[in-house]
Amino acid sequence: MKVVLWGICLLYAIEINAQDTFFIEVHFLYGSKPKHTCRKTEDKWFGGMLGGHVGIGTDSGSIINFVPNGRFHLISHQHQKNSRFAIHSFTDFYEIMGGVCDSNKKMVIYIPVTAQQKMKFDSLKQAYTRTSPYDYAFFGMRCGAAAYDILAQIGVLPVLSKRQLIYKIFYPKKLRKRLIQYAASNKWKMKSASGCLCRKWESD
Repeated sequence: MKVVLWGICLLYAIEINAQDTFFIEVHFLYGSKPKHTCRKTEDKWFGGMLGGHVGIGTDSGSIINFVPNGRFHLISHQHQKNSRFAIHSFTDFYEIMGGVCDSNKKMVIYIPVTAQQKMKFDSLKQAYTRTSPYDYAFFGMRCGAAAYDILAQIGVLPVLSKRQLIYKIFYPKKLRKRLIQYAASNKWKMKSASGCLCRKWESD
């Protein structure tokens, strides 16, 4: 009888744990530039080898990512926020710089989170897509810093000040390297795809 009760309790605990575990997907599009032999057929991308893009979602069909909106600012404007948090599908996200989704180098890191963390993410997603909290600027908040900000607010990464975000997460690779280290330490799932041979892609 005790064995049966213990088994029932164990199954119940497993079910509760499964219900409380969700996954946040962090999507990385790698920076790149056309190879010399493909300059006539391949376009230059913003940022080149130090560019790329990053977004976050709870499924591949709804990726939130920080983008400029209006005139691009060199230095951040406190009262003129030319920015927005956009929602893209998997294909649209990975074609935001150009090219074809299947031909672009990418990585997805799957981060397990609690129900409370997922609720916090959903709340931030709703609030940020309604009103952007900061300006998009070259020397300011961009996609990498904005993605770090969201991950920090839901408790995945250590909280940084806005100044620290701007200087420490200056482009997506800075965030990707940190998350790859976290993924290796915590055994998070990662999926990647190599890009087409006509472009030179940034490495990790």
